[in-house]
Amino acid sequence: MKASSLSKISKVLLIISAIGFAITIFVPIWSIYLSAPQYPEGLAMFIHANKITGEYEIINGLNHYIGMKEIHADEFWEFTILPYALAFFALLSLSAVLLNRKVLLYTLTGIYMLFALGFVYDFWRWLYDYGHNLDPSAAIVVPGMSYQPPLIGYKQLLNFEVWSYPNIGGGIMIGIGAILLILAFIEWKKKA
Repeated sequence: MKASSLSKISKVLLIISAIGFAITIFVPIWSIYLSAPQYPEGLAMFIHANKITGEYEIINGLNHYIGMKEIHADEFWEFTILPYALAFFALLSLSAVLLNRKVLLYTLTGIYMLFALGFVYDFWRWLYDYGHNLDPSAAIVVPGMSYQPPLIGYKQLLNFEVWSYPNIGGGIMIGIGAILLILAFIEWKKKA
């Protein structure tokens, strides 16, 4: 086996990663869930690669009272490129397998890690803007209060409990990141 060739297990896991990237285009990536005494059944919002689903219109109505911007999918440039980025990663994964080149695995891993860091930062930045840039003429103004939902985990915002966590697509993306890092390390350490 040539030193630049991939092992069989790497090829199999890269094919699985390509399938995972493709699935992520069609399933929710992230969930934000709110619960309050007036909404004991909770309100959920799901962020996909190209849209927002769930009860975000009700959330928009509630957030209006505290001066938060409304959430509309057409305001997010990310939704226009994210499906293409995921398709690109799927194709790059398959290219590494078909061309049997370690350099493509390393390239995929590096680009995907940078993408993942940028994705997390962009989401945090969006949550920060959403929770801090409030309308000063809102019906309810609590001096010094911001309403930034958590990036991941739990946060109490007034009488609302808010949870934010990866959904199916987010879990797949995290899993693929771990697989790519492990494969790149194993292939790099492997002797010729």
